[in-house]
Amino acid sequence: MIRDGQRVLLIHDGKEYYVRAGNGTLSTDKGIIDLNVLMDATPGETIETHLGIPFYIRIPRPTDFFSHARRTGAPMLPKDIGMVCALTGMNRNDDVLDAGTGSGIASIFFGGIAKSVRTFEIREEFAKVCRKNIEEAGLENVEVVAGDMLDAEGSFDVVHLDLQITEAHIHHAHALLRPGGYLATYTPFLEQTFIVMDTAEPLFTDVVCHELIGRELTRTKRGTRPSTRVSHSGYITVARKE
Repeated sequence: MIRDGQRVLLIHDGKEYYVRAGNGTLSTDKGIIDLNVLMDATPGETIETHLGIPFYIRIPRPTDFFSHARRTGAPMLPKDIGMVCALTGMNRNDDVLDAGTGSGIASIFFGGIAKSVRTFEIREEFAKVCRKNIEEAGLENVEVVAGDMLDAEGSFDVVHLDLQITEAHIHHAHALLRPGGYLATYTPFLEQTFIVMDTAEPLFTDVVCHELIGRELTRTKRGTRPSTRVSHSGYITVARKE
């Protein structure tokens, strides 16, 4: 059952409405929905407006939080977050340190996979937004720290950095990682990528950089072909500690 205050998606005719179950109403061009009624419903059912128009109920997944959660900046794309998870082998036994939280979208994805996530955001106002997004995602294994990753203590299986990376960040990540653990960095520019690679080479094994490019298929009556728009988003560098 849907609980009071839980985030829910209401869908009709291709439109999605990101709402909170409980007191209040949703006004649309198809009529008004009493959001209290959601707490007597289950995902997959429909709920009607006062005009009798049905809206489909869906519980948000991480991809939906990417689309609808409050943002403090441009988050990593789901395809890039997926690369981090795949290349590090992130799994339910892992303790993960995430730095450069932003809106918390990457942490939401990581929290659904790993045993625990501690995410650092140096800007307090951003950390507040992240905490709210994490709470609305229903993740109890993600801790948001308003502070500098360079002050982090403990040991981790994966360290992920999405911030203005310096040599100090790479050295500290190495110190925090358990043997066999992975460092993964997201950098939008080559200059930052070179800092990561040059600093990581003497410290880690298997330092590999991946350029992140995605291209969709375009279908028309004439036929199907790759889109001419190439979507470059950035670079992920992955390094393993011996």
